[in-house]
Amino acid sequence: MRSIKAIIFDFDGLLMDTETTLLECWRYEWRQYGLELDPTTFFADHGGDVSAEHYRRLAEAVGPDFDLELSRTRRLAYRDELHAGLGLREGIEHWLTEARDSGLSCAVASSSPRSWVTGLLGGVDRLDPFTTLAFGDEVPEHKPAPDVYLLALDRLGLDPSEAVAVEDSPHGVAAAKAAGLACIAIPHPHVDPARFPHADLLLRSAADLTLPAALARLAAQRRELTTPEG
Repeated sequence: MRSIKAIIFDFDGLLMDTETTLLECWRYEWRQYGLELDPTTFFADHGGDVSAEHYRRLAEAVGPDFDLELSRTRRLAYRDELHAGLGLREGIEHWLTEARDSGLSCAVASSSPRSWVTGLLGGVDRLDPFTTLAFGDEVPEHKPAPDVYLLALDRLGLDPSEAVAVEDSPHGVAAAKAAGLACIAIPHPHVDPARFPHADLLLRSAADLTLPAALARLAAQRRELTTPEG
């Protein structure tokens, strides 16, 4: 590996656990009709907004009396209540500090739109650590396509070998790898860690290792893969 100059973070589920708040606000809305949401089919295997599909399923379950505007207003109000108490995921604050102290740039590469990411990060006063931002509404294809990572690399002015991605989902890892990046996976709470065979390093939490230790372990593992047997 070349000397690492930047860490590129996913946003949803990685920097902030918006995957849990997303699930909970939809679960809340299903329960308004005496129904239970099936979490095993809830999360998509791609980035981007799938609200229309979720509403289609809910409307189908409720029947002809379903009021889309009422449902949307109520669900979003509850989601905003959940977000009011949401901070960075465990260990992420330390990684951002360690990146700064190590002279590494921090970037975000998210399939979500700019307003979503900047609104939530700005709400916890954590936009400043990121020198580069790339969003799903700026690229043709969402993850697992590599587009948003390629945009982030272009804005950083770096080769893929000079950056490391950090992801929480299998399709995010696929996007990072397709862009040529080494990838650390920190699965969000609603995905099976066994679904990350292509991650270069798998952690339960950013609190498991310091960022320098994680990068050192990543480098050691990649050296093992490229060192010819004697």
